Amino acid sequence: MWDNPRLLNLAANALVGLAGLIFAYAALQMLLRSPLFPLKEIVVRGELKNAEAAEIESAVDGAGGNFFAVDLAAVRERLEQVTWVRRVDLRRVWPDRIEVTLEEHVAFARWGDGRVNPGLVHNGLVNTFGEPFSAPMDEGAAATLPLFAGPAGSEGEVARRYRRFTALLAPLGAVPEHGVIASVVLSPRYAWQLRLAGGEHAGLILELGRDGAEPVEQRLARFVAAYPDSLGRLPRRAAAEHRYVDLRYPNGFAMRVAGWKG
Repeated sequence: MWDNPRLLNLAANALVGLAGLIFAYAALQMLLRSPLFPLKEIVVRGELKNAEAAEIESAVDGAGGNFFAVDLAAVRERLEQVTWVRRVDLRRVWPDRIEVTLEEHVAFARWGDGRVNPGLVHNGLVNTFGEPFSAPMDEGAAATLPLFAGPAGSEGEVARRYRRFTALLAPLGAVPEHGVIASVVLSPRYAWQLRLAGGEHAGLILELGRDGAEPVEQRLARFVAAYPDSLGRLPRRAAAEHRYVDLRYPNGFAMRVAGWKG
């Protein structure tokens, strides 16, 4: 070996490389522990309406120290546990600052347990992305939100269908605070039921059934087109909360109105 220049060169290169790695590791450890690069500021940005400042401060507490040593993943994980926070972005800004951008959940609907009658138990909220989350909410503000219910994991689909149902029902009119739909229920068998809100159709239950050869949206559109000459002609004294329309028919629908005979 000692009389083989090629092997000697390879060994020397390997030793130099190893020494370089050791030096780089030592330099990195010195940099991480150096008092020359202290973290002086954590800036929190975002349009925050519901997240509590005290919770945010608690989440970033202890993130001080060296600019390079701050564990951003750990800070992100703590911030993601803050009530109302949906998304967290963090970045280092040279020479001594961490910038945090928070995105809040925007409540789109309440989420219930699947019962269709008044008294639904509200287990949480659904945001505008159709994602479930839990957060305390003022009772008055919560009352303005529609109520969704369905199997676990169906929140996104229920939110998507709600938007489509709302567009189809627009000709019936809307209540400014509540909208035209009070609740959307997706049964364990994936059948749809709506309860309308406001005006002459308040409390009206629409049984849409399941998607099949005919999508439920098509049944709903047919009902809306026929509304002026059917339910729209009922006397106002009819108890709206007891009205029920079954749309699960291929060429029409059936109505049930308590205390009314045609």
